[in-house]
Amino acid sequence: MSSAIYRTSISHVRHTPLKNSFTYRSYSWFVDVDRLPRLPLLMRPLAVFRSGDHLGDPDATIRSNVERYLRTQGIEPDGGPIHMLTSARVFGYVFNPLTLFWCYRSNGELECVVAEVHNTYGERHCYLLRTDPFGRASVPKAFYVSPFNDVDGQYRMKLPVPGERLALSIVLEREGHQPFIAAMDGSSRPATVRNILAAAFTVPAAPLLVSALIRLQGIKLWAQRLPVVAKPHHPSQEAVQ
Repeated sequence: MSSAIYRTSISHVRHTPLKNSFTYRSYSWFVDVDRLPRLPLLMRPLAVFRSGDHLGDPDATIRSNVERYLRTQGIEPDGGPIHMLTSARVFGYVFNPLTLFWCYRSNGELECVVAEVHNTYGERHCYLLRTDPFGRASVPKAFYVSPFNDVDGQYRMKLPVPGERLALSIVLEREGHQPFIAAMDGSSRPATVRNILAAAFTVPAAPLLVSALIRLQGIKLWAQRLPVVAKPHHPSQEAVQ
């Protein structure tokens, strides 16, 4: 698999207890974890991939860390491809609210999807998803992400394998309503020098910008007197933290 860049539009929609929505533009990398891009020296500040930015042992490879997590979930990997959708470290900074790993068997069959979620408190949590042929799966929410949402409810995710288009969604369902919906849409471009530079100029310092936008939205919700939910203790997952 050749590395690709998805120029994305990301939307967050909150329905209750008050309505709020915002959309921002960014870009994500879609890579084979065994063939991580290494940019020319002068361009390297625009994209660095580090194991320490993801689950598991920072001194191990991303593949070995994902495989170790899969074993804790009762899955024995057989060396099949693992494709990752993520944000790279840009100018030394990284912010990855969501990284996705599509994990395959050696015969090409998709085994599962791992959704690695980060919050702004420096914590991470992984969800193992057995998606259907349309990329759909549901999983109980188990991780505190927003100070305005507790950990109740069920995530309904749609995570089809990226192709020319990227179309992902995560819906939080709770007692017959959907208080929060996030979606990411985008188009694929080969990770050429020209396309990397174009993405970097279109969304400068993308991880820092995304982090700032999310925090500004939090301040806006707080100013509107949306109740803050106390952060519970998050137990470390085996092979994740």
